[in-house]
Amino acid sequence: MHNLIPKTVKWFHTKKLLISNQIELKFSCSSIIKNITSITMTTEEKDLEFETIHSELHTLTWLHKNTPCFALRGSEVKIIHEPNVFYSVLVQKCKNARKRITFASLYLGTGKLESNLVNAINEALISSNGNVEVKILLDFMRGSRGKLNSRKMLKPLLNGKYSHSCQIFLYHTPKLRGFLKMIIPDRFNELIGLQHMKLYMIDDDIIISGANLSNDYFTNRQDRYFLIENCKELCDFYDELVQKVGEFSFVLQSDGSTILNSMKIDPLKDPITFIEEAAYSIRILFQKQFEESSDLEKIEKNLDVDTWVFPLIQMGQLNIYHDSQITCKLLQTAPPGSTLKLATGYFNLTSEYSEALLKHCQATCHLLTAHPSTNGFFSAKGIAGCIPAAYTKLEESFVKNCNKLGQQNRITLWEFIRPGWTYHAKGLWYFLPNQEKPCLTLIGSPNFGYRSVNKDLETQIAILTKNKNLQHELQKEHERLFSCATRVTNKTFFEQDRIPPTWVCAIVALFRYYF
Repeated sequence: MHNLIPKTVKWFHTKKLLISNQIELKFSCSSIIKNITSITMTTEEKDLEFETIHSELHTLTWLHKNTPCFALRGSEVKIIHEPNVFYSVLVQKCKNARKRITFASLYLGTGKLESNLVNAINEALISSNGNVEVKILLDFMRGSRGKLNSRKMLKPLLNGKYSHSCQIFLYHTPKLRGFLKMIIPDRFNELIGLQHMKLYMIDDDIIISGANLSNDYFTNRQDRYFLIENCKELCDFYDELVQKVGEFSFVLQSDGSTILNSMKIDPLKDPITFIEEAAYSIRILFQKQFEESSDLEKIEKNLDVDTWVFPLIQMGQLNIYHDSQITCKLLQTAPPGSTLKLATGYFNLTSEYSEALLKHCQATCHLLTAHPSTNGFFSAKGIAGCIPAAYTKLEESFVKNCNKLGQQNRITLWEFIRPGWTYHAKGLWYFLPNQEKPCLTLIGSPNFGYRSVNKDLETQIAILTKNKNLQHELQKEHERLFSCATRVTNKTFFEQDRIPPTWVCAIVALFRYYF
């Protein structure tokens, strides 16, 4: 099989990205790129006939034509199952860092575990005499919430001996400004959009996850965590992505104040120009990496690779819709006999995803989401305490659509229940026909909901592998999550504690596009 890789790659070399009006995207910095409204896929979907090729990969080869590709060995991918292990690995790798520590998260918590993580980063700075470059990207609003917040937790890095080696970026959405920003309470302003990417790079290793950097995510909030080691090129790409977002973010200063970074366009004062320039910056980076992925000579040297990583980005507030289109394509083209297992902590599938699953997808589908008792808002005070009931209403609506279209035997909804835990895992496991183990997974920050698609900065990776050990680990991962699940049936929604109040149903009807 290995001697077929160069031939396969040559076919992949024909890949293209088109903009919505079918004008081909150029790799040069031409003015046309500024006006791109979305990154879309080419309509040319015919598979060329290879001399031979693994049937398990054949139906997914279109991925190589639509996103950058990083080839590696499956043995370099490690799946972490428990949040405490995620935390331990993160701290240990930070302590031993020699070159860089680059994080992107929604926020950093304010407890002892988070403080220890900051100390580990500081320890790396001291032991390397400031040679470790630290970049941390957080959301401005979420990272500023409360008197003790992420900004205050990170101040020690900016007041230490090696502060010159640290950059703390705070991304502020251009959509939240003026009167709207004044009237929306802190806990709900994130509905307008935020920085939601979860990337944790130390040197040439990366942990990609859906988990934030806070106590719950280190102890009893179930998520997914993939550690990819010795992947310099992938880390370089994501490091540069964080840097690019940082360039149009605010920068935290040693006194706790913030200033605009190098782009010098305030998202609150000039949102239109901000969106144009920020989107242009991201697309140039993405196109550059896309071009480099077409370097046949470089890829052909790695004949022992058996796994391919495809970064997907989604920045709806910047009019970038790459991840959602790739995901939709995966759902739409799943053939008969295949199986899809999809997970999300918050069940609010967009109409495009729902239509792809219900009307186009031919696979057997199992969807996993949080039971109300494992929803992160369970027992929350005030209106937030009814959020689990809102998701129950959305589940009911989806199940009714399944029944209406006669898809109830093909599509099954499950809810994760684990006493003392909350659920936040999201992603996809893809089983091709006649395969007992998945050969592809999606792992990262997107939740497959409206806010994730249209309002937040998101990224995930598609991992395609023919490595049997990695396929086995993917099988173990999804089995472990589904082992804590109970099946949702029509009767579920008639249980006394599952009937949402009328006002909650009204809220769902009015605001489902914001979460």
